[in-house]
Formats: sequence, C-alpha cells, structure tokens
Amino acid sequence: MMAVYCRGSRGAEVRRIQEELAKYGLYSGPLDGIYGGGTESAVARFQRRSDLLVDGKVGEQTWGALFGDEPVAEPEIVRKGLDYRCLALTGAFETSRPVPDCFSGVTGDFDGQGLSFGVLQWNLGQGSLQPLFKEMAHSHPSLLEEVCHEHYPELKAVFTSSPEEQMSWVRSVQDPVRHRIEEPWYGLLKTLGRQQEFQQIQVKHAQGLYRSAMELCREYGLWSQRAVALMFDIKVQNGSIRSLTKVQIERDFERLPSTLSPQELEVARMEIVANRRAEAASSRWVEDVRRRKLTIARGEGIVHGHNYFLWEQYGLGLEPFA
Repeated sequence: MMAVYCRGSRGAEVRRIQEELAKYGLYSGPLDGIYGGGTESAVARFQRRSDLLVDGKVGEQTWGALFGDEPVAEPEIVRKGLDYRCLALTGAFETSRPVPDCFSGVTGDFDGQGLSFGVLQWNLGQGSLQPLFKEMAHSHPSLLEEVCHEHYPELKAVFTSSPEEQMSWVRSVQDPVRHRIEEPWYGLLKTLGRQQEFQQIQVKHAQGLYRSAMELCREYGLWSQRAVALMFDIKVQNGSIRSLTKVQIERDFERLPSTLSPQELEVARMEIVANRRAEAASSRWVEDVRRRKLTIARGEGIVHGHNYFLWEQYGLGLEPFA
C-alpha cells in the first residue's frame, strides 16, 4: 500500500518527518512520532514553500521533497506479525503513546505493586515482571548491560532479590508523593522498552492473551485480523466475555440481514461484540470501552483524543487471520 501520513498517524516514520521539518525551522514541537496539529501545520508550511499541493499530508510528492528520491516509507509496524500489531494497538490505547514508546511505559508503586513496566504493565508485586527481565538478561546480556551501563549490576541484583527487597528498592527510587520513578532509572527503563529485543520478549509473554483472542474469534465466527485485535483488546482491558453477554451477542447476530456481504457481516458482528461488551462494563467505563472497541470494529475512530486508522497505522484490516 502507498503510505500517506496525516493527522492521527503515529510512529517512527512520523518522528522522521518531524525531525526533517525541524531542520527547516518549520517544526519546534516534541519529536514524539505523533502527527498532530503542530506537525500538520509544519507540513502545510513546507508544502507552501515548495510549491506543492497544500493539504498538510505527507504523500509521495511531499515525501520526495523532504527526502529526495527515497520512496515513501511504509510504516515499519505493518511488516510485523499480527501478535505484535495487536499488542502495539492495545498498548497505544493504554498509554496514549505510539510505537515504540507504548512498549516502555514506566510507573512506580502507586498501587502497591511496586514497579510496573512495559506495554501491558507487568509488575513486581504480582511477580509478572521478573520473568521478562530474567529472559532479557539471559538472551541479551550485552544489550541490557549496554543500556544500563554502570547501573547494570544494581538492576541485576534487584531482580535476583527477595520480593520485599524489590519493593523496598522501588520505593527508594521514586518520588514519594507522585510515585514517579526518578532518574536515571526512569530514562534507563524507557530506553530498554524501546529496544526491539525487549519488545519481542513482551510479545512472547503476551502470547497467552493472543491465543485466547484467536479462540474467541473462532467461538464467535469472526475471521479477520481486525477481529483478533478486537478480542485481544477485550482480553487486556476487560478480561473476558461473560455468559449473559455471549447470549446477547448471539441473539443480535441472528437478527443481522442475510443480504450482507462477508466483509459487511464481519464488521456488523464486530460492532455487536463491541457494543455488548461495553454495556457489560462498569458504568464508569462503558463509553471508554465502547470507543476503543468500535474504533477497532470500524477500523477508525478517536480514543483518548487520538485519531486511529487501523489499516494505515497498524496494517489491521479485514484480511483473514488464518
């Protein structure tokens, strides 16, 4: 597919665009990989200066003016496996950050769980984070040491200590009021989360949820990659689909017209799942759940103020997952 970057686009390619626009003195905002109004304005100014069509989007012509003969870069994430893309999308919802920063969320002991880290906020309190660090230390010791440099021995000692010592350490390196992990540990952990090697470990440790998502798709007769993303988000945010909700979903399925094409039927079924699962959530979270789930079902939407276009940004469409 020919990539077009516009408001709502997110990721490394957007960060590259921002960096290039900054060289021209047209962009002074954060190099965060999020294509917001500031980036759009800078692109439009660049287009005006370059006698291009002024639409605030970076397509083939604007990309060429920025980067010469280099072809428009396809978002790197679309070449990743479906498991990675599902995890990245849900991680973006959870953290409001694009890849790779959604893989490096860091929070302190605000909830009694000690350090929470990664796209799914694995934590010390429940013992879910320690296996990830141990695998990183075993599989990529030189990279872990390179990232942490002189702090590596301390980090290694923390993850081989008792649970009580681990919790005590976290509380010693965080702000006691805001529970924010302090430097240098905050920056070191963020850097670690951006490494592809550690991202792959996170993907591996999310495989149970991913397999459950595919099983839910088969259970409800859904066949698309976007449906897997929907069920994966349900597993992460909501845990499951209860029996009563399942009965309601199946009853709604039976009412769908028989004239729908396979693609239309898939979307209609996903919308039913999205709405029914949202309505089964706590009243405080119903609309948040609904927005997330319908964004996936429909392939686009706004979640926490960010625009999502699942095909363009994550390569998640109505292609079969198997």
